Amino acid sequence: MSFDNVCKLLAEKYPLDFAVWLLLEQPKKIKVLKTELSIEPIRADFVTFLQTENRILHLEFQTKATSQPPIPFRMLDYSVRLTRQYQVPITQVVIFLQATVDEIAFTETYINETTHHRYRVIRMWEQEPELFLHTLALLPLAPLTKTNSPSGLLSQVSRNLDKITDRATKQDIAAYTEILAGLRFKKDFIRQLLSEDIMKESVIYQDIFQQGELKGELKGELKGELKGEIKFCLRLLQQRFGELDTEIITRVKNLPVEQLENLGAALFNISEVGDLVTWLNQQENENE
Repeated sequence: MSFDNVCKLLAEKYPLDFAVWLLLEQPKKIKVLKTELSIEPIRADFVTFLQTENRILHLEFQTKATSQPPIPFRMLDYSVRLTRQYQVPITQVVIFLQATVDEIAFTETYINETTHHRYRVIRMWEQEPELFLHTLALLPLAPLTKTNSPSGLLSQVSRNLDKITDRATKQDIAAYTEILAGLRFKKDFIRQLLSEDIMKESVIYQDIFQQGELKGELKGELKGELKGEIKFCLRLLQQRFGELDTEIITRVKNLPVEQLENLGAALFNISEVGDLVTWLNQQENENE
């Protein structure tokens, strides 16, 4: 699972916090929209659409400035599609996670002979850390913010993680935090400053979805207690769909390593349990 998808998961799990941060207002209601758009439907892996009472907030998370099509054109394309489909104002924000000097990260317009389209750009390395340190949903982004003392910043992140009382929430936020911190700091440095018990889930999560270090350990049927990696994948599914049917849990446990990793990415385009079942059916057919 990519750094971009971690941010997408956060935005979809805590949409109100992201809306307050980026719209500077408290929406009365908000919902996450599917990322499929009409007119030759496309799905955007790292895009989140949040709909408030009278506006759509379009978030695009980027670790790299290069893409096809280029980001400015893509923002115009999304804006037209969203306006056609929903007929409300669109606020578009591209959030660059990793420091770069590429001009695309400093570009906020798409311009051709007849069109001038504007969108916002946020460069995380220029953001003051206070808001991120003191907002649960944004805490995983704090290691990417502006600082003259990386060790001091990560130490404060660690202290704020310690204040989270719900264990499941604490493990999840720690997981996202360690993964995103990996964009800026070496793993050994991160582990020196974030306590081992907090990072337990995040270490497993990063090793599987970022580095592919299992190397076949999950092939075949798992026996006894679920591996931590499978636990985390099932937790992502339960966050999205609630309690899962026993049959679905068993089918996920039996996925080969490659398909388990694919599920982590596919989850962001699966909005209903029925879609999950269809995806599992497709994987099993490929294995026959």
